[in-house]
Amino acid sequence: MTIKPLALAILSASVLAACSTTTPLHKPSNKAASNEPIVYTEPDIAPPFYALNPFNYDQPPVFELELQKAAAVPLQKMEVTDPQNPNAKIILDQNKLIVPLVNNNQRTMKYAVIAGQDEIDITAIDDLLQMVEGKARHYPPQFIDRQERRGFESKLKEVSAQLDSLAAAPNASFDILIRAFKASILGRNLDLGPAYTTKSLDYAQRILKINKDDAEANLWFGFSLSEGGGQKEAIPYLNKAMNAGVQEAYLSSVNNYLWIEQKKNALQTLKNYKVKYPEEAEVVDRLIQEIEKSGRYNVWQVLQNPAQSK
Repeated sequence: MTIKPLALAILSASVLAACSTTTPLHKPSNKAASNEPIVYTEPDIAPPFYALNPFNYDQPPVFELELQKAAAVPLQKMEVTDPQNPNAKIILDQNKLIVPLVNNNQRTMKYAVIAGQDEIDITAIDDLLQMVEGKARHYPPQFIDRQERRGFESKLKEVSAQLDSLAAAPNASFDILIRAFKASILGRNLDLGPAYTTKSLDYAQRILKINKDDAEANLWFGFSLSEGGGQKEAIPYLNKAMNAGVQEAYLSSVNNYLWIEQKKNALQTLKNYKVKYPEEAEVVDRLIQEIEKSGRYNVWQVLQNPAQSK
């Protein structure tokens, strides 16, 4: 488990709190202020609580890796009609992340300035899912700002509805289904309604019917079952994800065993994790000690920010 993004989140909250109580050294006059234009800027998003690459905590997020690949592909600029003005033209000069909409049962990503027939530019959707995942991959979600959470909830509802519409096709592609699945779990974790739980189960069944060994699908289905009360049912899916080399599957399995009071299995999983990821030894040793002596029941428990939104 990496603590870097978690520590940064807590540090950011402390800095904000300190700034809010600091007395300004100089207060500008009302006259000067009235002559200055008011500029509105969106606040920066707080750092993620969870590592953005659950496969390998030392690697950049999968979304960023895909953007790097897109930037490395030779660019073929294209002039098209401006969708905002039919009488004008615009130049598309940046490769996007493109996936098939239908009739494809494998992960298939291509890089181009525009999507073709039966394809979709998934760039903006993947960007949002990554941001929400950093705060809400597990339950309960971890936010230090209520307004930020509300903004993510609103955007996720829109994206989830769009993905649901695309996934409604019986021949929807694997790429569409896996994103609709993840959006549904994130919606459930954000308490957006029971429909998100129902949808996530439906998507999981469709995905695993296509590829029962997909590492990401097994990770997400495993921990979502576990966090939803289906700890025993979660075990085979989390085991598959661990066997596929997904780093976070180990920690989700530890939680799962703790919740069904199988402390011995939880500790053994942590020891296996330490062997596979020796760079995490210090964190693992601390977790083992706290499980044995302090009654810890969640590997992320100690790093929760007490100022998180409820």
